[in-house]
Amino acid sequence: MKHVAEVEGHAETRVRMPTRRALAKQQTRAKVLAAARELFSTEGYEGATIRDIAAAAGMSTGAVFANFADKSELFREIMTSDLDAVLAAMSEAAVRGRTVDDALLKAFSAGYAFYRGQMPLVRAALGLSWSCEDGQALRALPAMQDTIELFAEQLALGVERGELSQECEIKLRSQMLFDNYLANYPQAVFGGWSLEALQARSRDQIRVILAGARRG
Repeated sequence: MKHVAEVEGHAETRVRMPTRRALAKQQTRAKVLAAARELFSTEGYEGATIRDIAAAAGMSTGAVFANFADKSELFREIMTSDLDAVLAAMSEAAVRGRTVDDALLKAFSAGYAFYRGQMPLVRAALGLSWSCEDGQALRALPAMQDTIELFAEQLALGVERGELSQECEIKLRSQMLFDNYLANYPQAVFGGWSLEALQARSRDQIRVILAGARRG
């Protein structure tokens, strides 16, 4: 009986291969997302229509709506994927920091480097952020809060290492760091700032934000 139970257990945990229909759906979604990303980058969020996205993907508008409720859902999925990837890059960079300032600067820089070749898409996101409903949904994406928590973790490590005081108000300063991190993107998009210029600005921002939290 024990042997039978083990066999049944193995059978239950066996990975099921996706069906042909499921694979086709995944491919369709991937085509739509790729077409949407391109059009959002070239035409902006408002300028890209579902009809244009469907045409660029080589399918009908009905096929697009069969996979996505509307244009805002399409954009959120693209941004969710990107934000998860950039958060991973920022986390990996922060680990290499020697001090709290260095870790934060490396995290900022990794974020800007990730989007350096995708500024048109960032421009679309900035435009959408002004929308009451869609902008709020974009700001509420989990990766946004996770980025604040990443900064908070680095501040906490700074406290542990004795670089920052115990009363450094981690929650407030991590939010300030996040606000400044985001605020630099318009400089890159509309001002054409280089990665080096963004790093220099970020270094100064981090220094000022942490100035009142130093020990001693």
